[in-house]
Amino acid sequence: MKNNLVKIFCALSLTCGFASCTDYLDKSPDTDVSAEQAFKNFTNFQGYVEQIYNCIPSKESNMYCTSFNWGEDEIMNTGLGDDHVTAHFDLGDYRNWYGNNQSFLHRPSSGNPGEYLDPTSTNKFAHSLEHAWYCIRKCNLGLANLDLMTDCTQEEKNFIKGQLLFFRAWWHEELIAFFGGMPYVDTVLDGASVLTLPRLSYQECALKCAEDFKAAAELLPNDWDKTTIGKKTLGKNELRITKVCALGYLGKVLLWASSPLNNIGAEKGASKNGDTYKYNTELATKAADALAEAIAQVNSGKTPYALCTYDYSDIYNHVAKSGSTNNFSDIFRTTGKNWKQPGSTEAIMRGPYIGENSSNWNFTKLWGPKMEDIVQHDAVIHQPTANYVNYYGMANGLPLDDPDSGFDPKHPFKNRDPRFYHDIVFDGFKYINTTIDAVKEPKVAALQYIPMYSGSILRSSSSQGCRTGYYTQKLVPHQANKYDGMYEWGGALQCDLPYMRLADLYLMYAEAGAAVQGANYKSSKLNLTAAEAINVLRERVKAGHVADKFMNDQKKFMDEVRRERAVELAFEGFRWNDLQRWLLLTEYPYNIKTSQEFKRVGNFDYTKNDPRDAEVTGWSEKRIVTRDFSEKHYLLPLKESDVYLYPEFGQNPGW
Repeated sequence: MKNNLVKIFCALSLTCGFASCTDYLDKSPDTDVSAEQAFKNFTNFQGYVEQIYNCIPSKESNMYCTSFNWGEDEIMNTGLGDDHVTAHFDLGDYRNWYGNNQSFLHRPSSGNPGEYLDPTSTNKFAHSLEHAWYCIRKCNLGLANLDLMTDCTQEEKNFIKGQLLFFRAWWHEELIAFFGGMPYVDTVLDGASVLTLPRLSYQECALKCAEDFKAAAELLPNDWDKTTIGKKTLGKNELRITKVCALGYLGKVLLWASSPLNNIGAEKGASKNGDTYKYNTELATKAADALAEAIAQVNSGKTPYALCTYDYSDIYNHVAKSGSTNNFSDIFRTTGKNWKQPGSTEAIMRGPYIGENSSNWNFTKLWGPKMEDIVQHDAVIHQPTANYVNYYGMANGLPLDDPDSGFDPKHPFKNRDPRFYHDIVFDGFKYINTTIDAVKEPKVAALQYIPMYSGSILRSSSSQGCRTGYYTQKLVPHQANKYDGMYEWGGALQCDLPYMRLADLYLMYAEAGAAVQGANYKSSKLNLTAAEAINVLRERVKAGHVADKFMNDQKKFMDEVRRERAVELAFEGFRWNDLQRWLLLTEYPYNIKTSQEFKRVGNFDYTKNDPRDAEVTGWSEKRIVTRDFSEKHYLLPLKESDVYLYPEFGQNPGW
């Protein structure tokens, strides 16, 4: 019986990230370092904790051609793009998350699966969510042995305990965001125990996460560099978990728990019956207070965090103004900085450094035209949908469809939200900066000022060109092409996608406040209303404040908060989870993907004029995809091998 239980436990471990569980249990005692030695001081114990950091998945670089935008925000090109998770999710094929190795949720079973599941591996492909149960066990084992840490100060013990509590909660939080409630494992399981842990509801599991996040926040420092033990690794602590990070995730898990999906359950029709606005206000209030405390800590000047500036001398090429020490683009990529990990002052939580030049194989080559080999390597293109790009409103802060916005369908690229010009590649944009000899390379020259209009050469190919009328350069600059060569060695282009950044704290605070009261909500822990939190982000980019017309209507203000979240966090991998928790995955227009259709007017000279000033005609959208989702699509299915492990670990509804 014991051997059978060990096999069951190891099966669960392996499916979720344990490596060589049976080998571990069969080890001879003299092959291991004693617990007393492993946990006796900060240096040894922190080395133990570092393995948990090492397991944090990289959404961008966990495989050569990755997929992480699964809402209505992005569509893949046809051909090779059809093999990616995004395309399968469009078809309702959620089981593809574990049948596909191109996302951070799953590691491949081919190639070198032993290394990919090895939590000590520095291979960038070895970081995935499948390490979750391994890391949770590691946290519990560390907490159980905390009393063995005797050669240390109280500060050192607090920091170890705080990190372990944080990560125990964090790995659970990441699992339940995709799969719904899970058992909350807060003890060390052993091979002699019969597995009967039930799956909790999302809210039950989230409250246990919240307890650990809150306890972690009380133990962790604001800035490791300013602590006694942190000074020993001065300047190398930026990836370590802090008080603000723990408070941020405390607020996040409570906000998610308060959201409509987890408050009333999966359903269709939430946009029509109003259920998309039905939050648990008690949990939303607690979320707002936690997020308020996190922002207040940043505002006190005691943390290393700050919003990056948005000062550009050339917005299309992401060139910062002279004297600018950090900029919005630095959150997502660095270039010419010796492969420095992006994030700047705004990233609060990131995964481990993936190694120099790693982004160029092949993340930086998945965002532009494959015609004429302009962007080389795999014929895979992430493309923003027109319906999503249209969330980028006007510079005055109003949405495009507002009658007072000033949007002109004859000049649709003019006076848009400043983030539009940073993030979106649109018709007439100078995609290749290098001079092209039109005689020697006429086909390349025809694509230099990117032709996105209906019927253009670029729009003629759904596999090599563009399906939607837009590209995005938010995460990877357009100069990552064969001619400008930014993805070559000399460009030192390094990309990274943070799990949490400071702007998100403001967005979540605003949403929690909107759920509780509306635009004028203010936590007792922060002198900032929900509307003012949105305006902080708009002031950063010099866009208009939330309009008065939205201030006194709770639902309309919530719509503006959600639109702001769509724009500020565009293409960062959050959209599916947002639509999921708002009960909007099944609802029109959130279940469609469209292209932008239009024709150019006159002889506008794109070589001499700003493309935002160009005139067009026939401005309209054409539907490319309709997602036929049901209630079951609000959660991903568990692997069948997992749900057969023991009766209490059941499958998600409908799967």
